[in-house]
Amino acid sequence: MLEFWFDFASTYSYVAAMRVERECARAGVELTYKPFLLGPIFTELLGIKDSPFNVQPVRGRYMWRDLERLCEKHGLPWRRPSVFPRNSLLAARVAGRSGAAIGPLTRAIFHANFAEDRDIADPGVLQGLIDAAGADGAELLKDAHSPEAKAQLRAATAEAQRIGIFVSLPLDKLSTLSLQKELDAIGRSRAREAASQHPA
Repeated sequence: MLEFWFDFASTYSYVAAMRVERECARAGVELTYKPFLLGPIFTELLGIKDSPFNVQPVRGRYMWRDLERLCEKHGLPWRRPSVFPRNSLLAARVAGRSGAAIGPLTRAIFHANFAEDRDIADPGVLQGLIDAAGADGAELLKDAHSPEAKAQLRAATAEAQRIGIFVSLPLDKLSTLSLQKELDAIGRSRAREAASQHPA
């Protein structure tokens, strides 16, 4: 199984999110979506309340150029958001409670942010995306404000920090730069297991 940890405000997560389900299906790997929030981790570990790409303009300029190249390479639509990073709290809560719709909904939210420059913190925007993904937008938005949804996202963010996602990769455990390597490694492991069970 491959766990895809992501924040809807993360640029590199956008590229990975638009590819991960297709690549996992191709490799025969089960996929689990793991929305969490980078903001609290940045604040605790770096002492900042902004994206490191804004705090360090040189890194930021490189990141934007890199994203353009990656989107062109993978044939993904791209429009630099007029607000960065966008507040992803509500979107993350919604995604975490969306059940079977989490795959198409995750892609839709990322597309809205990074291809259409829409405000993914706007409940009206999210409701339309949720409905289009096949879930009940009004119900999910209501549930996103429940104590259970809040606790779920806090726990996911704490777990992300505990297992070192922020430390091991600067944006998410499965960044677009490591996606194929992760899948290749899983594929090799599965091949070795199959070979050991059926020796020649």
